[in-house]
Amino acid sequence: MRSKCRFIAGGWTLLVLLALLKIGVAGAEVRLPNVLSSHAVLQRDVPIHIWGWSDPGATVTVRFHDQTRTAVADDLGKWSLWLTPEHAGGPYTLTAQGSAPSDSGSPVTLSDILVGDVWIASGQSNMEMPLSGFPGNAVLKNGQQEIANANLPTVRLLRIEKKSSYFPVNDITATWTECTPQTAADFSAVAYFFGREINAREHVPIGLIDSAWGGTPVEAWMSMDRIGSDAGLMPMFASWAHFTSDLSDTDLIIAKEKRDDAAADQAHQPRPDHSWHPPAPLSWQPAGLYNGMIAPLVPYTIKGAIWYQGETNSAPERAPYYERFFSAMIQDWRTKWHEGDFPFLYLQISNFYSPREDWGILRDEQRRTLAVANTAMAVTLDVGDKDNIHPTDKQTVGARLALAARALVYGEPQLEYSGPLFRTATVEGSTMRVWFDHAKDGLAAHGPQLAGFEIAGADGKFVPATAKIDGATVVVEAQGVSLPKAVRYAWQGWTDANLFNKEGLPASTFTSE
Repeated sequence: MRSKCRFIAGGWTLLVLLALLKIGVAGAEVRLPNVLSSHAVLQRDVPIHIWGWSDPGATVTVRFHDQTRTAVADDLGKWSLWLTPEHAGGPYTLTAQGSAPSDSGSPVTLSDILVGDVWIASGQSNMEMPLSGFPGNAVLKNGQQEIANANLPTVRLLRIEKKSSYFPVNDITATWTECTPQTAADFSAVAYFFGREINAREHVPIGLIDSAWGGTPVEAWMSMDRIGSDAGLMPMFASWAHFTSDLSDTDLIIAKEKRDDAAADQAHQPRPDHSWHPPAPLSWQPAGLYNGMIAPLVPYTIKGAIWYQGETNSAPERAPYYERFFSAMIQDWRTKWHEGDFPFLYLQISNFYSPREDWGILRDEQRRTLAVANTAMAVTLDVGDKDNIHPTDKQTVGARLALAARALVYGEPQLEYSGPLFRTATVEGSTMRVWFDHAKDGLAAHGPQLAGFEIAGADGKFVPATAKIDGATVVVEAQGVSLPKAVRYAWQGWTDANLFNKEGLPASTFTSE
C-alpha cells in the first residue's frame, strides 16, 4: 500500500514537472495596450512608440510595414520599442510576437492600421458634446445630416471612457474604430469637424482621440507631479476643499429641490431655478482625470492637442487663477509626452448669460495663456447661445481650430487664423487707442456701431464707452471719464461685442489692466 502511494505521488510529481516544463518552453503571451488596436492611426514622420506586456525576460518581435524590431521584457513584464518614422499611408498590419528561451508564441495581429496625424481632443462638455447632441439639452446644428454624412474611411476615432483615478493607470478599455455614421454619432462634434477639415485639406489619415468629461475643472486634467512641484498651484486645493465640503449636504439639497418643484407644480407656478450640482467628486479631484484618461495615452505618439474647457473654472474665486493652471497643464502634458512643444490649440469659452460667474475674467485668462509657446486660441463669441451653455454651432468651432492648425502646423503661415488680439492701449487726452495683432488688413464692426467696450478712470470703475475704428486700431472714450486709465472689451458673460478683423474672425475679450 505504501509503495502504491509513493507511485501515485511520484506520478503527480512527474505530471506537475511536465506541466511546468511545458509552460517554460511555450511562447510568451504578448499583450498590447488598447490604444494600439486594429483601425488605429500611427503618427507619421516621427519615431513611433510600440509597447506592451509579456512574460518577464521574454523577447518580443514587432513587425510593421517593412520594419522588424525586438525588445526584451523587464522583470515586471513591460517592454517598449521604437519604429523608425513612416510617411502617411496604409492600411498596414502590425504583429507582436513573444518568445520564451526556446519556442515561439502566437502573435498578436492588428489590421487596417493607417499612418497619418493623431490629435487628442480634451476638455469638458463643449468638447464632449457629440454629433447626436445632449438629449434634452442641446441639439447640434444640422446634426442628423452631419451624422448621415460621417463616412470618412481615412479618419479613425478613439473615444476614451470616463474614468477618474487616484493614481495613473496604464490602459484603457476602448479601441479604435472607423469613422462611420454609427461611430461618429457619439463622438465629440468639435473634434470630428476639426479632423474632417484637416483630413480633407491635407489628404492624410487623421486619428482623433476623444478624452473629455463635462463639468470638470482644468486642475483635474494635470498630473499630481506637476501640481506638487509648483507652489503657485496650491490654490486649487483650497478650491477642492471648499467643493468637497459643500457636497456633504447634497442629498438633502436635492431632496429639498424636489419638494420645491412639486409644490410649484401643484400651485401651477414655474419651477424655481436650482444651482448646478457637479458630478461625482472624483471627476473634480486634482489630477484625477489625468490619471484615468490622459496617463494611459501618454506613451502614444501624437501630432498635437485641441482643448475646449473653462466654464467650470469661471466662478469668482477660481477664474483669476486660470492662466496659471492652464499654462501649467499644457507644460505638464508636453513634459509627459516627451515630444517637445507640440501644438496645443484651444477654444475660448463662448458667449453665455452667467451673472454669478466671471466669464470675462476667464476668457481674458485664456487669452493670456497664448504666452505659452506654440499655442493658438479660437474665439467663439459670435456663435454663443445666451440661454444654453452648449452652443449648437460646433461646425464653426471646429473650422476655427482647423484654421489655427493650418497656419501653425500645416504650412500655411500667411493664413489669418485668429481674430484681433489686444496688443496695447495708449492714452490720448480723454480717449484711449487700442492696438491689435491679427488686424493687418483692418477692423470691422458687425453691426451699425461698435459695442462691448468699457473704460475706467483713476477710480478703476468701468463704464460703457463709445468706440470707433481707426485703421487697425480702436479709439475709445466715455462721457465723464476725462483721464482714462484702462479699457476692456467683451467683459460680460453675455455680450453684444461685435469687433472683427477683415477676415471675419471675432476679437477676443481683453482688459488693458
